[in-house]
Amino acid sequence: MKKSIVLVTLVGATLTFSCVSKKKYTELEGNLFKTQSELAETNQEKAELEEKMAAIERRVAEYNARINSLRDTNTQLEESNNSMLSFDGTVPISKNQRAKLDQTLQNVDPELLAEAKTMEDSVNLAIEHNIKQSIASESDEEDDIDISIENTVVMISVSDKLLFNTASYRINQKASPLLEKLAEVINSEPSLQVMIEGHTDPRSISNAVVQDNWDLSVKRATSIVRELQEKYQVAPEKMIAAGRASYMPLVDNDTPENMARNRRTRIVLIPDLDMFFAMM
Repeated sequence: MKKSIVLVTLVGATLTFSCVSKKKYTELEGNLFKTQSELAETNQEKAELEEKMAAIERRVAEYNARINSLRDTNTQLEESNNSMLSFDGTVPISKNQRAKLDQTLQNVDPELLAEAKTMEDSVNLAIEHNIKQSIASESDEEDDIDISIENTVVMISVSDKLLFNTASYRINQKASPLLEKLAEVINSEPSLQVMIEGHTDPRSISNAVVQDNWDLSVKRATSIVRELQEKYQVAPEKMIAAGRASYMPLVDNDTPENMARNRRTRIVLIPDLDMFFAMM
């Protein structure tokens, strides 16, 4: 009887223990599912926050790029302001060019400077002075080189006695310093265009190599062009050779002196102003 009672007691205890463990297990299983759900939700929130953070970082990078761009633009505007074009009459001139212009004009004859009424006059006077310093100084006879400026186009008139023998289109040796300096000016500015014009007096000429004054004036121009190209490496596409014969005289051909003035080679430079101000 006692054994039966003990057996029943053990069975009851076992059943009670089994029931408690299953309930606890179910509870733990529920807690695990809840924890896993919360973890998944947290991971989702984390991913969303990371995406938002990346978007914010991108916007910050864009703002920084805009700020840097604005700084660069401001720097460019400041530089542009220093070279801002101002206009006086028909001549555009920047602040930097104006400073160089004023510096050059300090070396110009005061009497000539007093005659400059406009900015165009001042620019032309400065260019004329600078070209004379660069080119005409190569000649011992400055009266044989005349420089004039019109709308910043430079016209250099050189008497034939500095360049050629009488009735000849072969270049004198004494012309080399002048042509070398001229080539330096032309080569210093890629956009510069140059026209070489030959001019004669009205006396007729005809020989085995020269047919007439047209022929002589053109041959003299092509001699200069060829010399500049072959000896001083001036780009041929920048040059034009032309002959005007005797049909554009400076003065009447009524005296030997006047005819000598009309026998000339005119060199026309169509410049970029920056080049001439750089030379100053």
